[in-house]
Amino acid sequence: MAAPTDAVLVGVGSERNLPLVRLAAQEAAAHARPLHLLHAFNWAGALEAPSVAGPRAEAEDLIARAAAVANEVEPALPVSGEIVEGGPVPALVRRSEAAFLVAVGDSGMTTCATCVSTDAPAVQLAARAGSPVLVARSDPPPQGPVLVGVDGSASSQRALAWAYDCAARREARLLVVRVAEADDSDDPGLLAGIVARCAERHPEVSAECHTIRGDPGTVLVEQSRSAQLSLVAARGDDPWRGMLGAVSQSLLYHAPSPVIVVRGIAAAPGDGA
Repeated sequence: MAAPTDAVLVGVGSERNLPLVRLAAQEAAAHARPLHLLHAFNWAGALEAPSVAGPRAEAEDLIARAAAVANEVEPALPVSGEIVEGGPVPALVRRSEAAFLVAVGDSGMTTCATCVSTDAPAVQLAARAGSPVLVARSDPPPQGPVLVGVDGSASSQRALAWAYDCAARREARLLVVRVAEADDSDDPGLLAGIVARCAERHPEVSAECHTIRGDPGTVLVEQSRSAQLSLVAARGDDPWRGMLGAVSQSLLYHAPSPVIVVRGIAAAPGDGA
């Protein structure tokens, strides 16, 4: 079954991804979106097995177990599944064009700082997907604020809109951080002006704004240690597909919290709804 439009799409490669399914189901329920499970079937591996039917049955069983996990989170959540041929990253990138959000695990990248590759699925999806990408971690995050990094660019303002929506649906506090480098202004009114427009849409969200001097990636990773979710634009300016900025890469590689990379081409959650 093809993914429904505006679904939360989650890649299910093995039973190790079942905790990711739980997080994706929570996200789908919070945003009132259906959940679509996708498993990329390895035909080369299947042909090496005594019977092709065995690996195929295992894939179908994995999808069924993932759907059961999702329905444990939210029994009323619409859940669909799909088994596709080929690699998981190309399949998820293709489906992301019509998705609300793509969820993927981080493959342990935060525990192996020296072995992160740009070919890692989470990095490839964050760079190439047509929708925002949620990268989950193996450890559960603290029940802290929703964190978003803002630099004033159009892309970061879209990330801010997403962050407001996420905070509202979680009934969480929002922490908005602008990092001022050596030659930047640290005028606190600058950040307040950026935040004001989004705040009007979500007056119920308590937002705390800080301008901090330092390296943007380092500052945001440190702030993410107490966050339940961190959001950042793919790049400060509107990005070309396939590119990530230094700040989004820092959060992907090192933030202990789940991270949503909001591509500049994506609309905010409430746009057009």
